[in-house]
Amino acid sequence: MELRGKVLVAQGGGPTAVINQSMVGAVLEARKFPQVTAVYGAVNGVEGIMNEEFVDLTRETTHNLELVAQTPSSGLLSTRVKPDEAYCRKLFDVMKAHDIRYFFYVGGNDSSDTVRIVNDEAKKANYEFRAIHIPKTIDNDLVENDHTPGFGSAARFVAQAFAGVNLDNRALPGVYIGVVMGRHAGFLTAASILGKKYPDDGPHLIYLPEVNFEMDKFLKDVKDTYEKFGRCIVAVSEGIQDADGTAIITKLMDNIEKDAHGNVQLSGTGALGDLLVKEVKNNLGISRVRSDTFGYLQRSFLGCVSDVDQREAREVGEKAAQFAIWDNVDGSIVIKRIGDYAVDYKLVPLEMIAAKTKHMPDEFINEERNGVTQAFVNYVRPLAGSDLPEAHRIRAPRVEKIIKK
Repeated sequence: MELRGKVLVAQGGGPTAVINQSMVGAVLEARKFPQVTAVYGAVNGVEGIMNEEFVDLTRETTHNLELVAQTPSSGLLSTRVKPDEAYCRKLFDVMKAHDIRYFFYVGGNDSSDTVRIVNDEAKKANYEFRAIHIPKTIDNDLVENDHTPGFGSAARFVAQAFAGVNLDNRALPGVYIGVVMGRHAGFLTAASILGKKYPDDGPHLIYLPEVNFEMDKFLKDVKDTYEKFGRCIVAVSEGIQDADGTAIITKLMDNIEKDAHGNVQLSGTGALGDLLVKEVKNNLGISRVRSDTFGYLQRSFLGCVSDVDQREAREVGEKAAQFAIWDNVDGSIVIKRIGDYAVDYKLVPLEMIAAKTKHMPDEFINEERNGVTQAFVNYVRPLAGSDLPEAHRIRAPRVEKIIKK
């Protein structure tokens, strides 16, 4: 049966450098089908749906949509609201009133759960409706996916940032600690390794949420590295935790803030970096110790976008429209890796994605539990895109000393 009606596209959660590629891919593909009477965009995600804040993307020019696709962050704006079932019932009522028959939501695993609940409401009402979750997250933590749109570009930024830090640190040695986003999955922090070219380059140490963090071991690792190279660069995930599963950063906070999803706020503070700097200074006696916290910078940095990430983000949007309108099915788009390097796109049931988290597998973490393996490098390198900048060193020979001390 041909399902005739409107398409609604929305974006949720944290922005990425390529989330607009997915939105535009879905919009332009949907506009090709005669049974689609209009394509709407919800402003501010599910909040926009609730408040009927729609824009008619059927009347947007293709040229401008392509320009938006090349622009980082959420063109339709976003939200952190986590709808419960009652909220989703109201969302469905709004969609039904506007004759929305196809719903595409670009987001992470919480967004996929929203799509699932709205879809269930449509089934209960015997309302012909197709809902597709389009994946995105810089954390790369959606299950079933080899990787997630948004991750490749963020990984490229992190790799280049650490490559730059390495150049600075080599010129003026000391200990540098970079805190990278990653609540439960360390993929993005681990991507810092892509900036490493020479054997003595940093990052020298990498700490992930998948590995229990021990302060004594951390200090020993830093001490050993500093003695070996005369400097030390550390990449650490914001979500590192102790053996009890308690985030290290929460031990520093008197008032722990949580978001709408019940998650402890890990970003927006330099507390973790400051703690680690203090421990290194007080216990190792190293004076030149600095830290940075990679907050929003890594999500939507203009001009540092992976071409591979852009292409795949566009295609998951296009596939969403094709699965829903051509094949008349619901689900979540997932990326599967085939060959070296190619991908294919599959559709899986929404419940396979919702509220689940993918972690770094053990084969990606080194035996010392303070770095990553070549297997991870091989996995992440194509995702960061082509022409990843490289640093170079002077190779001229040393001049023999005349005045010898």
